[in-house]
Amino acid sequence: MNLQLLLLTLCQGFFLINNVTFIAINGLVGLALAPTPWMATLPITAYVTGGALSAGMVARHQRAWGRRRAFQVGTAVAMASTALCAWAVSAHSFWVVVAATLCAGYYAANAGLYRFAATEIVAPAFKERAISWVLAGGIIGAVVGPNLANATRNALPTAFAGAYLALVGIALLAFVTLSFIRFPPLPLPSAARPGRPLGALVRQPVFIVAVAACALGYGVMNLLMAATPIAMAMCSHPFANTALVLEWHVLGMFVPGFFTGSLIRRYGTLRVMAVGVLLNLLCIGVALSGVDLMRFTIALLVLGIGWNFLFVGGTTLFTEAYRPEEKTTAQATMDTVIFTTMALTSFSSGALVTTQGWTWLNLGSFVPVAAVAGAIAWLAWRRRMALRSSVA
Repeated sequence: MNLQLLLLTLCQGFFLINNVTFIAINGLVGLALAPTPWMATLPITAYVTGGALSAGMVARHQRAWGRRRAFQVGTAVAMASTALCAWAVSAHSFWVVVAATLCAGYYAANAGLYRFAATEIVAPAFKERAISWVLAGGIIGAVVGPNLANATRNALPTAFAGAYLALVGIALLAFVTLSFIRFPPLPLPSAARPGRPLGALVRQPVFIVAVAACALGYGVMNLLMAATPIAMAMCSHPFANTALVLEWHVLGMFVPGFFTGSLIRRYGTLRVMAVGVLLNLLCIGVALSGVDLMRFTIALLVLGIGWNFLFVGGTTLFTEAYRPEEKTTAQATMDTVIFTTMALTSFSSGALVTTQGWTWLNLGSFVPVAAVAGAIAWLAWRRRMALRSSVA
């Protein structure tokens, strides 16, 4: 840990306050304003769709402006978009809320690169821990996000308008904090080191498995997390209970960040990712067993830990898939896939939970979890075969 990494970890915390507050309130705002209930999670879907659409643009901006200036532009977009959300909910305009959260996706795509920027401000031997520590900054979001939403949701005459305005201030804090971080210049492609074509990058087994683990792991987490506020409301749980469940869920996502990097160095990336798969299965089992507050809390807590192991493991694995001059292209490709998966699962979660119910939503989650398990097993098998061939 150094001062630069500490400040970047704090920025991750500010970003997660934004994310957790969005998750806590966007589905409920959608449920109140949407023309039909199945469209309730469209504001969440728009947010991650905006991230998918912005990932390539963010990569170009990072190359042109450098890490710090591009990250600050992201926080400026966050301030403008959350202010627009506050106006839209006050005006009872569902489609303006959707448009504003779509724009906010640029901030998500930008801040999603904090984990990669962390590896650039520490020695190479500490890259796993740097990724893990920056993601651990999400603990700030876990504690502040749900409580901020709960404390400010009725601060203005229109429900949740105050919560959106509070996020403007959070983004401003992130903008100021970024001013004190110095990132090294990004290595850019040159005539001497042009970098491989994108097609060559994505055909690597390590690229495929890392992206699949991060995208599908994020997809399952998003599928269940986005639906949780709606499912709990349908089960007559008060919003305070929903905020509590989301707080424990996000703590599960980011508290392991203090030790996930060390676990990866000790036991290996694929083993930690495999434990993440098992935790996802445990989450689904608990969620299927009942809908009381305790089961919602345990299921979402375990889901968060499983996501952490898959995401930190997948990100660490992914750093093996590209050369320095290829990083912005490779990282943008990975995040485009992640945000696209999140967009599909966000939309599906609202449609499924309001039409098929919480049980079928969880049963459907088995499919992507099984796909991740298969991908990890395939790469582990390839590596064992390669090791045997080298020994022979």
